[in-house]
Amino acid sequence: MREKRPEFPVNPEIGGFLNILKPPGMSSHDVIGFVRRVLHIKRVGHAGTLDPAAAGVLPIAVGQSARLIEYLELADKTYRAEVKLGFATDSGDDTGEIIESKTDFVPPTAEQIEAALKKFTGRITQVPPAHSAIKINGRRACDLIREGKSVEIPSREVMIHRLELLAQRADTILIDTDCSKGTYIRSLCADIGAALGIPATMAFLVRRRVGDFCLEDALTLEEFQEQGINALLDPSNFLSHLERYDLNPLREKAFCNGLSTGERKHIPEHDTLKVYASGKFIGIGRFDRSTMEVVPVKVLKQ
Repeated sequence: MREKRPEFPVNPEIGGFLNILKPPGMSSHDVIGFVRRVLHIKRVGHAGTLDPAAAGVLPIAVGQSARLIEYLELADKTYRAEVKLGFATDSGDDTGEIIESKTDFVPPTAEQIEAALKKFTGRITQVPPAHSAIKINGRRACDLIREGKSVEIPSREVMIHRLELLAQRADTILIDTDCSKGTYIRSLCADIGAALGIPATMAFLVRRRVGDFCLEDALTLEEFQEQGINALLDPSNFLSHLERYDLNPLREKAFCNGLSTGERKHIPEHDTLKVYASGKFIGIGRFDRSTMEVVPVKVLKQ
């Protein structure tokens, strides 16, 4: 049974976060539409798009809290993926067209797989799949491909904190990974296959975590519909990847009106901060190292 979460004073205008379990077969945008219909609130956004065939944690922000989406996207993520050996597709998953196949391969041993996984642990360079929402000159790559246009995706650096082999069969590998934002698991699966000398594609994907949002606490759409507005969560509880800054309560009004903190009590390690006043989360600030003050960036009107 899911633990009872602490009471959160729901204010529909300020809103909050939702931890939704996206089912396979729905796009992330479909889930947004569902949330809007249930809550009758137009201002809804999500962090970290999941492909329609994938399932798992989809963080959603409602009301004013939708302004905090960009900070959720900075968080690390955890995925569980099934890698199918013997064929590769143009999309990187089993919904695409097969572009390479190999049926006479010798199934890799656990030791060979472990050795391949080690090559992709730490900071790596990968090329995201062309069938993705990455924008090329303002257009999504997947839309350009549908129009028959050629797309070249630049490589990017990502961080793989952990890459673990969970199980294997003759033609299937089950992996678990903790990774940075911007990591494409479809590309990772294809690269693992290449390291083994066997074409590979991602057969299934479950996102188990986005920052502080965990699969164990995620609500199904049915559970969310039953709870409605009461399913909203306190945004401040899901920003642990941001450093906390406690503002002098006497400066709260000025800060909320767009003025800097006017105080120089300490130098934070990071520039992006979650700001509190009298123990209450009031928004996001940026530490200006030239003036040594915290400047408001996103303030939640109370």
